[in-house]
Amino acid sequence: MSMTRSGRVRTSPAPRKAGGKAPKARSDGSGALRHRSDLLEMMLRIRRFEERCVELYSATKIRGFVHLYIGEEAVAVGVNEALTPEDAVVATYREHGHALARGITAEAVMAEMYGRTTGCSGGRGGSMHLFDAGRRFYGGNAIVAGGLPLAAGLALADRMRGQNRVTCCFFGDGAYAEGEFHETANLAALWNLPVLFVCENNLYAMGTALERHQAQTDLALRASSYGMVAWAVDGMDVEAVEQAARRAVEGIRTGTGPHFLELRTYRFRAHSMYDPDRYRDKAEVERWKSRDPITLLMDRMRDSGAPVDRAFTRIERRIATEIDHAVEAAEQAPEEPVETLLRHVTSTPPRR
Repeated sequence: MSMTRSGRVRTSPAPRKAGGKAPKARSDGSGALRHRSDLLEMMLRIRRFEERCVELYSATKIRGFVHLYIGEEAVAVGVNEALTPEDAVVATYREHGHALARGITAEAVMAEMYGRTTGCSGGRGGSMHLFDAGRRFYGGNAIVAGGLPLAAGLALADRMRGQNRVTCCFFGDGAYAEGEFHETANLAALWNLPVLFVCENNLYAMGTALERHQAQTDLALRASSYGMVAWAVDGMDVEAVEQAARRAVEGIRTGTGPHFLELRTYRFRAHSMYDPDRYRDKAEVERWKSRDPITLLMDRMRDSGAPVDRAFTRIERRIATEIDHAVEAAEQAPEEPVETLLRHVTSTPPRR
């Protein structure tokens, strides 16, 4: 399923090329309920973390550029469910959700937002440059489409080492207009690289609507022209995202080459905290909010008879405590001393 600009829901196109086998359906019962609860908790963690960032930014505790992921949580959560710790993730500058879904702690991310040494990038990256090599999370890349060639390089390295890993690269519809996407897509298909291209199509490249910068707005159709498996998915439905991602990852692991997912989603907030957001119709924003991924999953759980309201209260309390602790730890963490500012910036001259 996907949503048109007018808010009309339509069926997602079939894959453009035969891909891997569809994933097995999860069994009914407590296992399925537990899994849905886990999906709900992670989406809520991302949402509440970002809402706190808004408060902290307004209080000038967080500075610099901040790009919020509110509304797009189903994409990061659903896709990461299909990946293993050995796989790699390359993200954009709107990557708080990707980082948290990948398993980087709220404390490490919040400290990075504050620019403190306990942050996941040592306080040097801030909002747009979250990084954790131990979890194979390679940014946080501030340049539009800048992460795409990196993803191809990581995938090529895994292929040359004989490791059956997948590199997942998130990028927005704005990156689709950049040469880096087309060069990377071409090489990935030509060399049969294990790359999962995840296009988070939120309909706007900063303030430019999709139909104003792309002559063909069916991005999956265009991606298929490179000979890769490509299809569109309702990016507001976390379970649909997970199912599609699992199918794509399975296909990649079996050697069918790179796959492309166009996840049709929507950001509820402006492009960044600096953006006055005057280019979108308010009615359009409200139509998309009616398909909030968190509410959508909760309604589905409620319809199945799950005690979702009680679970929601418990999850909210747990997350509130977690984020409160992350903020407190960030505020108490040290800033980098001046004498070490050149560390990791310039190389040490070799001894003669």
